Amino acid sequence: MKYTRIPHTDIRISKICLGTMTWGRQNNEDEAHEQMDYALDQGVNFFDTAELYPVPAKKELYAVTEELIGNWFKKTGNRDKVVLASKIAGPGHAAKHIRSTGFSKESIINAVDGSLKRLQTDYIDLFQLHWPERNTNYFGQRGFNAHAVDVWDDNIHQVLETLRDLIAEGKIRHVGLSNETPWGTMRFLEESKVHQSLPRMRTIQNPYSLLNRLFEVGLSEISMREQIGLLAYSPLGFGVLSGKYLTEIPPRKARVTLFPNYNRYSGDTAVAATKKYAELAKEHGLSLAQMALAFVNTRPFLTSNIIGATSMEQLKENIESIDVDLSDEVLEGIEEIHKAIPNPAP
Repeated sequence: MKYTRIPHTDIRISKICLGTMTWGRQNNEDEAHEQMDYALDQGVNFFDTAELYPVPAKKELYAVTEELIGNWFKKTGNRDKVVLASKIAGPGHAAKHIRSTGFSKESIINAVDGSLKRLQTDYIDLFQLHWPERNTNYFGQRGFNAHAVDVWDDNIHQVLETLRDLIAEGKIRHVGLSNETPWGTMRFLEESKVHQSLPRMRTIQNPYSLLNRLFEVGLSEISMREQIGLLAYSPLGFGVLSGKYLTEIPPRKARVTLFPNYNRYSGDTAVAATKKYAELAKEHGLSLAQMALAFVNTRPFLTSNIIGATSMEQLKENIESIDVDLSDEVLEGIEEIHKAIPNPAP
């Protein structure tokens, strides 16, 4: 395994992060525990979860994923071997069964206390804001809609104050963003620069893959100049970059098959790009999945690459990507495809 550090901290984390979004829906508890056992044995010490998980979110499955992780901590005693990240859900339709009060002081405290209880731990190493409260472009929206109704009042100072107090109490160690824009990222960073008692955002968890490299447009410069590390999610584009959906008959238990509305990476242009990437990988004796993950691993702004799997075979292949070195020829081939079909699945 290769390791990095959460920026501006001494916390050493694996460059491969174990994602948990399917546990409790596509994976049962035994399978989740098997994944954690194997990942830890392979040197993966960084796990990411959220109160929203499993996804697609359902009221009756609220925060089941955190409960499965907490049961594993209790069973194995491995809490001290894991750097643990979780998230508070932002407001909106996907989280209406959780709360409708956004990132108010009470909401953040409630979310942290709930996660701690379910995870059966006294602290969370990295606590993230799952998506912004304000109206902005994330989850596949290409551009900012200046005419959208937005009742958000700038409460970033208050959010950071609440997080500061939770850090002081020892309930969380560090904080991060997710699904955030360049404006939002800089707004949080500047607030903590001007008011130095407020905590600094350490990481940003955004999508990044061969099919969606929009992080490079504005956020990569912020990430590198400000040292706020990318935790890349969906590096395989909901499994599309494994190539398994290129067959005439899609795999029966796969995510996009089970949940057809998860089609962000499955449009015609994305499929065309995926076919080209698959041909490039085959030409160089690589699996498409490992080439796609290894590409993400090479990025200078990456802190950790969040992989997810529903089978042990997938998990092993994904973790082994850390040992795949891409030749200059492969990297040049990737750039050629990207120039021809840029960001087909934003």
